[in-house]
Amino acid sequence: MSAVQIPRDRDDAVVSIGRRTVQLTNLRKPFWPKLGISKGDLLRYYVDVAGVLLPNLKDRAMVMKRYPHGAEGEFFFMKRTPDPHPEWLQTCRIEHGSGNVIAFPMINDVPALLWVINLGCIDLNQWYARCDDIDRPDYLHFDLDPGSAPFSAVREVALVVRDGLEGLKMPAYVKTSGSKGMHVYVPIRRGPLQKEVWTFAKAFAQTVAKNYPELATAQYKKESRPKGRVLVDYNQNRWGSTLASVYSVRPTPQASVSAPVTWDEVREGCAIEDFRIDNMRERLAEAGDLWAPVHRSAGRFDLSPLVEAL
Repeated sequence: MSAVQIPRDRDDAVVSIGRRTVQLTNLRKPFWPKLGISKGDLLRYYVDVAGVLLPNLKDRAMVMKRYPHGAEGEFFFMKRTPDPHPEWLQTCRIEHGSGNVIAFPMINDVPALLWVINLGCIDLNQWYARCDDIDRPDYLHFDLDPGSAPFSAVREVALVVRDGLEGLKMPAYVKTSGSKGMHVYVPIRRGPLQKEVWTFAKAFAQTVAKNYPELATAQYKKESRPKGRVLVDYNQNRWGSTLASVYSVRPTPQASVSAPVTWDEVREGCAIEDFRIDNMRERLAEAGDLWAPVHRSAGRFDLSPLVEAL
């Protein structure tokens, strides 16, 4: 049981974690009314998975996607850390076009995690590079978007992408997006710029689409995509883009979670709805943290030679 206790019998509470306190509000507010899941339940989930979640968020700017009225309500994006905010909250200042500097919040510990989720964030969308060098990511990835294709086609494309990456001696890890598709990640050594990582990802995706034209496409523009093909989306590697973090809950009717899976599970037919807020704790207890290699310093792939060869 988590050391952080979030009350179930009242709407507002102040929780203490070490020397820090976090004000929590609207704890009994329904976030998934049909499932009986409240905002407090969402907060409790994130506390319980914090041990495996936080290493993926640490020292990265967080783009907030806020659902003040729950998963079925309207949402809005927020990049700049709102005021007031706790003095202990760490931020990452990133300069955008025209010299505009935005201070994003960073989720480096449980108090920061609770503070951000209490704003109404359901899923977590972090920067691809750490704050000390926001132009050099430490992973590349492919967002497999089914469009009108069935999820079985997404699994098939995921295996094709895995085989292609392994042919280049690149380690590949896969997770469900928690929404409609899958995400394939490669942990890389920091070095190439974000644009260079994007360039490699584009070339790779286009090769997959060329070799499997009846199954996959790399056409980013919707009006140019052939129907029934899975998009191997390389464009999510561009500077400033984000994808939902591993272990993020998604605002779907099932309260599904972006869950790491094994390649055997991909072959055997895993589904988005297999992984949800109500069973992810048990999944972690049984399977462990399948995503740990993605954030470890050891075993990262050196992309620099392949980038230089383009």
